[in-house]
Amino acid sequence: MERFHRLGLVGFAGLALLAAAGALQFILYETVAWTVALAGAGAALAGWAGFALRAELGALTRRRRVEIALRAVAIVGIVVALGYVSVRYPLRHDFTAQRLHSLSDQSVAVLSRLEKPVHIVFFHNHLMGRTMDLYRLVADGSDMVTVEFHDPALNPARARMLNIRFPGTAAMTSEGRRIDVDGDQEADIVNGVLRVSQGATRHVCFLDGHGEADPYSKEGHDHLESTGGHTHGSGIQYVLHETHGMAKARNGLEELNYTAGKVSLLKGGDDPLAGCAVLVVAGPRSPLLAEEVARLRGWLAAGGDALFMLEPGAEAGLGPVLRDYGVAADRAMAIDPSHHFAADPSSPAVSDYNHHKITRDLPLTFFPGARPLSPAARVPGVSVTPVVSSSRNSYGETSTDRPGRDEGADLPGPLTLMVAANKRPPGEGEAAVLARLERTDEAGDGAAAADGHVPTIATAPSRVAVVGDSDFATNSFFHVMGNGNLFLNAVNYLAAQENLIGIEPHTRELPEINFTNRQMKATFFVAVFLAPLLLALVGTAVWWRQR
Repeated sequence: MERFHRLGLVGFAGLALLAAAGALQFILYETVAWTVALAGAGAALAGWAGFALRAELGALTRRRRVEIALRAVAIVGIVVALGYVSVRYPLRHDFTAQRLHSLSDQSVAVLSRLEKPVHIVFFHNHLMGRTMDLYRLVADGSDMVTVEFHDPALNPARARMLNIRFPGTAAMTSEGRRIDVDGDQEADIVNGVLRVSQGATRHVCFLDGHGEADPYSKEGHDHLESTGGHTHGSGIQYVLHETHGMAKARNGLEELNYTAGKVSLLKGGDDPLAGCAVLVVAGPRSPLLAEEVARLRGWLAAGGDALFMLEPGAEAGLGPVLRDYGVAADRAMAIDPSHHFAADPSSPAVSDYNHHKITRDLPLTFFPGARPLSPAARVPGVSVTPVVSSSRNSYGETSTDRPGRDEGADLPGPLTLMVAANKRPPGEGEAAVLARLERTDEAGDGAAAADGHVPTIATAPSRVAVVGDSDFATNSFFHVMGNGNLFLNAVNYLAAQENLIGIEPHTRELPEINFTNRQMKATFFVAVFLAPLLLALVGTAVWWRQR
């Protein structure tokens, strides 16, 4: 027994020396002679003691208590091994109905379309586990994205190398470009990856000065009030807010790596449209001046791209601009008795679209008060494609005095509500044809038609999209169904960013159950009275039978 105790102390001393060597290695973070010497001495003592006590240890392991202890150690070892494997090779599955712990479909689409590698270095502290999970999901979503994590308190050298001062900052690099992202939301992270991958940021200009929708306003859209209740289409009393609100649309553009701002065509000096990737004309309420129209036509002829959103009854003076692209805006309002939003026939709803990049994977959209569009005189070098059309049961109401279908005067359906037009420089012989071209259509968005109208001659390819409504993209309707997608898709198409089409800012909403008054009363009666009564009856019956 004394021999067992002496050799046991030698074995424990060896284990202590091994533990000391490990502690020194952890503290010094380098291998030195003392570490090697302690580890060697500890291994030698522990090995010699174990060899000398092999018979006693073998007999000890055959005892019941030791057997139980060894089994417990084995179980703990298995659990530790499984934990290590799960950390080293993690598997995730989101069981929530709204995929709260997964990337949105829009983010997955952005990541799947990346064309350049992006490396992310995220600096964190112990409270940022959720943000780290988001970065891991982003890295798992694309082979083009890699990520590494560092705690600036534990690895200050790495933080100093990248000039990072605080936890929560990610340094994203791609082909020599770098941006720093401080946000902890999915949209912030994916937007940062997109920005550093693309390299350049495009600027979207919103025309200002004619009562257009304000991209910095959070107000709701203008609407009409009728004596029969609220409607967004035809009515009697016109109620005008101080400004339209398109802040949601602007935020959506900024989350897709655009910048946005307002611009005036009357600004002197340099070209006010210089630097605009896309010009958005969001429902002007007063006509543009002749000087503004001339400047706009010249910018488009030089290769500018624009999105025109018109309003019924508002004369914007854009007739010459639209005629340059073979489009005319009808003096009517689209009415669709069979396919409309809510209870408003003047808000046509569309779910079946013409084949175009703008409408790819687009859900249902609706247009609260829309102006139909028609083809104008054909312009050489211009191709016009209808994008959104109402149903066959729709018609264009031309009279404001006698609402209702008039087969002789109203426009028959289906009506074109949105078109996309491409214009290229004229080829041989087309320039002379353009110079002799005269306007044959007398209608044109409130501008007096000129018989001698000659379309501008393009010097560079350009794109325009024309929508007979602007309310669909305002704050009140941007987030409803596919309206926001349609606006963002149109801008992406005009900016030649088709890889972003179909992507919108990720939003999460809690599920809701809406009851009618009758359903609410029935639910209350069942939950509060009927269910407890049934339980009381069952309990009484059981008690009576046992009694």
